Amino acid sequence: MILSTSGKFTHADNLPTTREADLSEAMSIFDVMYNCRAMRRLDTRDVPEELLIRLVDAANQAPSGANRQRARWIVVRDAAIKQQIADLNRRAVVAYLATQPSQPDSLPHHSGQKRKRMFDAVQWQMEHLHEVPTLIIACLEFDTKINQNTMVTDAGSIWPGIQNLLLSARALGLGATPTTLVTTDHKSLAKVLELPETMAAYCMIPVGYPTGKFGPVSRRPVKEIMRFDTWK
Repeated sequence: MILSTSGKFTHADNLPTTREADLSEAMSIFDVMYNCRAMRRLDTRDVPEELLIRLVDAANQAPSGANRQRARWIVVRDAAIKQQIADLNRRAVVAYLATQPSQPDSLPHHSGQKRKRMFDAVQWQMEHLHEVPTLIIACLEFDTKINQNTMVTDAGSIWPGIQNLLLSARALGLGATPTTLVTTDHKSLAKVLELPETMAAYCMIPVGYPTGKFGPVSRRPVKEIMRFDTWK
């Protein structure tokens, strides 16, 4: 059951799904994957609640270790809470950007100019995070109080759901990008989100309507990253 802002519970099965949408206009899964670039610059328009629920419902369909289904999703829209999260994120991003050169070197697959634009977008996101309409925090809930070992060994169970959410956002015309820097100060973030001692936050996904255009991702050719049977 899902609690909406109206105070009424709605079963996820009653929500509209892509199966009920006009499939003639739907993007194929491959179109979505090949055109799901990071969209950090988002405008301030609110995202309809039904779309946010659809994103989390899609994330919930992802595989989970031993089918324990520990993933929990906090959809933050409250301005005061967003501001606190933005403040935590700012400290982490400032520290991170301080380690990066003002003119980034090129990588074999990513020019220095493009890397500079990427870091500029990271800074823009840091400066405007409190204005983004929605921040989705991906968490895992455990049976006992969390510790560093638990957080590391079980982390893999959250990422399939995050990827489902990102792909769903792209299919719905929403911008979304995962970032983990805000979790650097986990205790402070847990306090802001009022997490119990059995829950850990792993990733923040700002969600909104992008100010720019979607486009293809830039990735290494598959021949460079794939081998059959052995690597040699």
